[in-house]
Amino acid sequence: MNTRQVDVAVIGAGSAGLSAYRAARQEKENVVLIEGGAYGTTCARVGCMPSKLLIAAAEAAHHAREASLFGVHADPVRIDGRAVMKRVRSERDRFVGFVVESTEAIPAEDRIHGCARFLDPHTLQVGDDIRVEARAIVIATGSRPQLPALFEPAGDRVVVNDDIFSWQDLPESAAVFGPGVIGLELGQALHRLGVRIRLFGRSGRVGPLTDPALQDSARNIFAAEFPLSTPASVESISRDGDRVIVRFADGDGDVQEERFDCLVAATGRIPNVDRLALENTGLALDENGVPTFDRNTMQCGDSGIFIAGDASDDLQLLHEASDEGRIAGANAAHPENIRPGKRRSMINVVFSDPQIALIGRTRKELEGHDIVIGAVDFGGQGRSRVMAQNRGLLHVYADAATGRFLGAEMVGPRAEHLAHLLAWAHQQQLRITDMLAMPFYHPVIEEGLRTALQDAQRQLNEQSSNGAQETKTASA
Repeated sequence: MNTRQVDVAVIGAGSAGLSAYRAARQEKENVVLIEGGAYGTTCARVGCMPSKLLIAAAEAAHHAREASLFGVHADPVRIDGRAVMKRVRSERDRFVGFVVESTEAIPAEDRIHGCARFLDPHTLQVGDDIRVEARAIVIATGSRPQLPALFEPAGDRVVVNDDIFSWQDLPESAAVFGPGVIGLELGQALHRLGVRIRLFGRSGRVGPLTDPALQDSARNIFAAEFPLSTPASVESISRDGDRVIVRFADGDGDVQEERFDCLVAATGRIPNVDRLALENTGLALDENGVPTFDRNTMQCGDSGIFIAGDASDDLQLLHEASDEGRIAGANAAHPENIRPGKRRSMINVVFSDPQIALIGRTRKELEGHDIVIGAVDFGGQGRSRVMAQNRGLLHVYADAATGRFLGAEMVGPRAEHLAHLLAWAHQQQLRITDMLAMPFYHPVIEEGLRTALQDAQRQLNEQSSNGAQETKTASA
């Protein structure tokens, strides 16, 4: 048995793990990075980048079909599925190559390959031959797709979203389960690439939106483009040769049966912590088996164990994983002097069309708070109409007493860009008046944001005026 004694051991070489390793390595020389699978992050291999490649192809097809709105005719549009997927795989492999190259540039003595499990809070068994004793350990083992038992009858016709990007060609049809971020992006992309789809969901919700008005807007927009069954009650899933049969009742209770080439499971991801033998650490675990932790320090309890990225089951976003890894790695290097790390304002974007974005605090998180809600409907917004992308709503939330911007939710054109402006404003703790004092060009979609801010400021002014009037009356 080969035993190594180190200052910090990082389990997992994904986005969070690499960030943790680099942060710890800046402080300590004796740091190891342990990986049980192939190098390359979830984002590069099966997440952010390949999904955007598929979406880019879908957008090209959609723009060609919609060009007649502007008097430009490109019919008929022909989709070459094999060419689409060839580019997705080729560019995906290029992105993965960069990550692998960067990881392999880490000194060989700092890299250990094998699956790790805890023997105690400071000892890891890696494979059969290596034991690592560490002053501190960072868990950054990522996540994997979740497969409900309901899908078992579909057998090998079930495709998890990770596998789509290895397709050689596009199927004729697909049942997509899960109208969250992944299912919505992939479902709409497949539809626009000529695949007959139906997107199934149970809750009636679409994407991560928590504002009821935004949910209604999103549901209506996407249901107008492709078959969207949420809420739906799936009665059974079965096989007929190479076809999957889905029997379901829609929101009105009408029972339908539909056949598909495959079933795409986009029903969430589960953290990869169940194979770490965490029972040997003495850590308190939540209902999903994830150690309870402080999200400002990433420390699990009062131990020398830290957690970061998708493994924490918190915010499964690349930039959050990198930040968490940095915080965890820095604190693991100095477990005797743990400090809170800087957490940035929340920003979450769904690359559907129209896009969806959440910034700062959500409507649900603000329940019970005294707020005003500024709104704009993109249906009549100038630049949005020019581009024929005039769909959706934006709500901005402000503290009724101070006028400080608290957060926003939107479904609408170019949300990824508005989301960044709003996230910057939120992190700077700006008030609505501060934001309205910023420059706005014409004609741009940002003018829609200004409309929402003006609406919020009008309500703040009315409340202030009413308060002053009440005070004057009371004094009289």
